[in-house]
Amino acid sequence: MIMLKIGIIREGKTPPDKRVPFSPEQAAALLENFNALVQVQPSPVRGFSDEEYSARGLVLKEDLGDMDILFGVKEVKIKDLIPAKTYLFFSHTIKKQPYNRDLMKAMIEKKITLIDYECLRDARHDRIIGFGYYAGLVGAYNGIRAYGLRNGTFSLKPAHECFDKAEMFAELHRISLPPVKIIITGTGRVGKGAFEIMKQAGFTQVDRHTFETGSGERMYHVMNYDEFYTHPTRPGAFEKAHFYTHSHEYVSVFTPMTRVADIFISCHYWDGKSAPLFTREDMRDPRWTMDVIADVTCDIEGSVPTTIRPSTIADPLYGIDKTEFRETAAFEKNSITVMAVDNLPCELPRDASAFFGKELTEKVLPLFIQDNEARTLERATILKNGELTEPYEYLRDYAYGN
Repeated sequence: MIMLKIGIIREGKTPPDKRVPFSPEQAAALLENFNALVQVQPSPVRGFSDEEYSARGLVLKEDLGDMDILFGVKEVKIKDLIPAKTYLFFSHTIKKQPYNRDLMKAMIEKKITLIDYECLRDARHDRIIGFGYYAGLVGAYNGIRAYGLRNGTFSLKPAHECFDKAEMFAELHRISLPPVKIIITGTGRVGKGAFEIMKQAGFTQVDRHTFETGSGERMYHVMNYDEFYTHPTRPGAFEKAHFYTHSHEYVSVFTPMTRVADIFISCHYWDGKSAPLFTREDMRDPRWTMDVIADVTCDIEGSVPTTIRPSTIADPLYGIDKTEFRETAAFEKNSITVMAVDNLPCELPRDASAFFGKELTEKVLPLFIQDNEARTLERATILKNGELTEPYEYLRDYAYGN
């Protein structure tokens, strides 16, 4: 069997990201299951300590130059890139993000092979790996917590102060929640995380009619694209395939939810082309009822107009004045409280990392020994030895331009 030489790199983002691609237990298992040699770059900020890795018999080493495949989570600092290596991390380059253009140029110059987790997809083009479940889990919890803080009805410990998700769930079990109506958009990985919080918090899932007309209990309703977007020339005839290729032609029909929901948790994917779910005029409408918007997807000025900037784990909430559409303190009377943390899984780094590492081990590492028929690994390779691969030629102006 091929020996894989795997390095686990130290995260260099600011603020620090505590997540890891493999927990100590998972990293140790790679030696046996994949005949892998594993080295771990020391780090003072991980959710798992260096001692937890060394206790599993793993080598801690600053210089990972002897390793062939380097696993991280977020973008690598340019100064830390090792030439001619294969890297796996979330590069945030496939949408031509301007803030990572220099990183792309540096990887080309250093002849790096880049495999992006976001691009690892199956034959149906569905993502096979990600932190989305934990983004939904923490984002929904934060949304409920924000509602309690805004209305003074209950208090929850911040998610990042919980040791793990079990403690976070215990926080929800501890409090007495008032009748609240929550609307959730999206049914994918992110949505499933939010649904788990609804279950733990004692919410009942209801149909649209019950949600719009009911009261007096904790309830939530889930909307998918066909319920909040429609085509103006053929209403009621939503076709997913057509929407995915012509999303810019569709209009939002989400407005009725803004007049009945107390909390909105956004978990749907936004492609950058589809219409915003609501408008500033909707916000000024006296029938508006949403006190809190937890935008888990966190697309700035995207499908959720109130997300004007990302917030942070340390300072997760801000307000948007409904009349003047300006940022305010989180709980001002005429404002909507916005939760737009863009690294939500970092609040539960141990659980999120173990979840991610399990998917890496089961779905990705075997592909280094033999890629599948869907050519999952090949199609997720943005750069091969510093050259753009064919599926990512559209990045050429971004990668090579001035």
